[in-house]
Amino acid sequence: MTAPQIDIPSRLDPLLKELHLPAIRRHYGPCAQEAARQQLGYEAYLLSLVEHEVQMRRQNTIARLLRQSRLPLEKTLESFDMTRLDRRVCQHVRSLLDGTFLSRTENVLAFGNPGSGKTHLLCAIGQELVQQGHKVYFSSCSLLVQELLRAKRDLQLDRLLAKLSKYEALIIDDLGYVQQDRQEMEVLFTLLAGRYERGSVMITSNLPFSKWEAIFKDPMTTAAAIDRLVHHSVILELNLPSYRMEQAKQRKAKAR
Repeated sequence: MTAPQIDIPSRLDPLLKELHLPAIRRHYGPCAQEAARQQLGYEAYLLSLVEHEVQMRRQNTIARLLRQSRLPLEKTLESFDMTRLDRRVCQHVRSLLDGTFLSRTENVLAFGNPGSGKTHLLCAIGQELVQQGHKVYFSSCSLLVQELLRAKRDLQLDRLLAKLSKYEALIIDDLGYVQQDRQEMEVLFTLLAGRYERGSVMITSNLPFSKWEAIFKDPMTTAAAIDRLVHHSVILELNLPSYRMEQAKQRKAKAR
């Protein structure tokens, strides 16, 4: 008397769904066929399924971190022209890509003229960090300050600061591009002071340190802000002509 055949999919699929194992649910059939073809043992078959599940979870995690980061996804390392950078800056960039500066809570400060590629470079580094599983958050300085002011007005500033503290790197773009009033300066300084030796800050600015008093309004506050940022930091000087201007000239030359 032959044993009754078991309808494996009808019993296994709901169990895998309940256990939240979508990759195994999707691949157990094809993997079983491949295992039979190659005469693999049970352990090898199981390993193949688990690898599919882990890979999918990693991909989903990275996709979620990218969404949360608010990074402009078009600003990648592949689309950045590294040949424009001098050798020392290139060395700094390569050292930042392994992400170890985050564990040391070091800051990254990128200075240069408008259009020199500061934002693109830090966003590209940020995307590489996300690909490694790190939590990164990007915002222009003006938008971030307004968000902090709204939170302060609604008595939610501590809550917002706690939320931002969960990110290993906070990318603040165009610090000083729009000069802040005293209230804006105070919430910005509160954010920077709170992250000192607790989380990395990555900043782009057109203004050298000598002009930061225009941002923080007060010499003592300016000195305190600079001291906290520079204490553990990597400084990238992008003294380059505007990349946008160069592209515009090239397009104009081609059109002739």
